[in-house]
Amino acid sequence: MPVTCDHCGATAPGDPPPLTWTTAVENGRAKSFCETCSRENLRAIESKLDSEWW
Repeated sequence: MPVTCDHCGATAPGDPPPLTWTTAVENGRAKSFCETCSRENLRAIESKLDSEWW
């Protein structure tokens, strides 16, 4: 099953997704973010802000 970015909807080119993708657990739910969203929101991710804030 392909992995989809929970922020922009991009689909990973393979399963498992590339190492450049980021995963997080928010409110007990696992989320995946593509390389572009991960780079654009790196500080928010490192600060452990929920994705709804970015």
